[in-house]
Amino acid sequence: MPSLVVDGRSHLIVRKITSIGADRDNDVVVEGAEVAPTHAHIRLEGGRFVLVSTARTNTLRVNGRKTRKHPLEHADEIELGDATLRFNLWDEPTTIEVQRDAVPQDELKAYRRLLAFSTSLAQKQDVDAMLEALMDEVVQLTGADKGFLVLMNDGDGLRVQTARNLNRESMAATLDHVSDSIISRAIKAREPVIVSDALNDTTFRASASVMQLKLCSVMCVPLVFAGELLGLIYVGNDNVVNLFEQQHLDVLVVFAGQAALLVQHALQRAALSQDNARLRQALEGEKFGSIVGSCEPMKAVFRKVEKVAATDINVLVLGETGTGKELIAREIHRRSPRADGPFVAVNCGAIPENLMESELFGHRRGAFTGAVENKVGSFQAANQGTLFLDEIGEMPVHLQVKLLRAIQERVITRVGDTKPTPVDLRLVVATNVDLEEAIKEGRFREDLYYRINVVGIELPPLRARDDDVVLIARFLLGKYAESFGRPVVGFTNDAIIALRKHSWPGNIRELENRLKKGVVLADGPKLTPEDLDLDDDALAGRVLPLAEAKDAFQRRYIDEVLALNEGNRTKTARDLGVDPRTIFRHLERKRDEEDDESDS
Repeated sequence: MPSLVVDGRSHLIVRKITSIGADRDNDVVVEGAEVAPTHAHIRLEGGRFVLVSTARTNTLRVNGRKTRKHPLEHADEIELGDATLRFNLWDEPTTIEVQRDAVPQDELKAYRRLLAFSTSLAQKQDVDAMLEALMDEVVQLTGADKGFLVLMNDGDGLRVQTARNLNRESMAATLDHVSDSIISRAIKAREPVIVSDALNDTTFRASASVMQLKLCSVMCVPLVFAGELLGLIYVGNDNVVNLFEQQHLDVLVVFAGQAALLVQHALQRAALSQDNARLRQALEGEKFGSIVGSCEPMKAVFRKVEKVAATDINVLVLGETGTGKELIAREIHRRSPRADGPFVAVNCGAIPENLMESELFGHRRGAFTGAVENKVGSFQAANQGTLFLDEIGEMPVHLQVKLLRAIQERVITRVGDTKPTPVDLRLVVATNVDLEEAIKEGRFREDLYYRINVVGIELPPLRARDDDVVLIARFLLGKYAESFGRPVVGFTNDAIIALRKHSWPGNIRELENRLKKGVVLADGPKLTPEDLDLDDDALAGRVLPLAEAKDAFQRRYIDEVLALNEGNRTKTARDLGVDPRTIFRHLERKRDEEDDESDS
């Protein structure tokens, strides 16, 4: 049985949410100068116990590491302020003290079975299989011959979701079998109903389930989650020897209280799966080849790509780092008559200057020290296809002359060779450098600029693409969740707000990196702003207490003015009209927070 050990005493965890803190109303009372009135909760989420801090200011560490939310394992050491606790997933030989009322053995039996079942349930991917497993456990737990899971439709109607027998087999069942006065009473009162001897009960012996399924004894328990009626668990026996008694109902009520959470989880999972399918279908209409986007600036880019792809003219792709310039180049190649030929990508900014000529044009054996064999350059490798030169603004001027000749004459000369070699390729180049400014400064040849810039395509930064950031994020989330084998299916509302508000200086490349990290480290099925390291951005989308909002703004504004003044604290204080000690206190507070983060 899961428990928390505090000062040598073990407190059983018998609730969906167990509160921990200094206040005497908590399920587990922990004394300590730094322990908040309600410091943390332990929640049962997806079959696992998760420790969650109730406030940012509540210090919380698990096994020495600072955290706000942590899935618990057996023997985890928990520090709440200056108090230390131990989490046990199963019983250990300690003195047991149950908080408040003692828990009856039948209920403990139900909780133990539920815990074991929840763990196995979390491994099932198919929703129908999850619900069938749930009813198999109910039938076995109660000793019933038959069990039905009845769920609410979107309206007020009901449907039999799952019907199982004692042999763990599915049965054909409809509402005709169970839609009777027994269910009506349970729904109306939202209370469990037991008919111990249905055949002799004057109220229920004419009900459909008693008549058609020949049930001698019936129990019906509502499934209620967060005040919402999800459905009912309905079990029956067809042998007068095994009539249900009150103790059977007590056990089923205990189980049903937790089973409601599992059913809600299964229904949410099914809904998310359907939503993902709809999103994938909708996403196909928002894709241009392998590129995701639906904003007007990107639609203009797509239209231009469609027009130039069928030709053989040179294209210059402009845009900030990480905006997807290579994706555009690949799409031009894929839609061109050269699609069956090679696509060769070269990053001019990543090749040392002394090796760039050899990489582009190749070399003969013995042309220089280390040239032990002939090498085919990128121009020859891209013959009959497309050559993509990224970061062309980083190319040395003396190589720009050779590149210009290769473009004009469609021939290249390998290093150490005198014989020119003809090449037939399509050239697409890209840069984030302002080439016109580079021409003025003598860093880029004007004649080469006009050769490569027959058609220019400028990619908008991610911050200028409206809701494309959410569209791309959902697409990448599905990709990385599948790739890493992680059960992450979406974003919280705060995460969506943070995605929209972030300025994305690194564009799509930054979005990819944040999503990869979030998918790998996330504790829940939906990414939060904290998972994406966008928690400050998420706060901007919430309604905060005025004092907290003022403090957040003041801290950001001081940082901005300090940056403008290159860290000069005296000048910053003068510009802001405050005492210099205000700036010193701000910096000390910031250092303390950074030290706390480094300790964690």
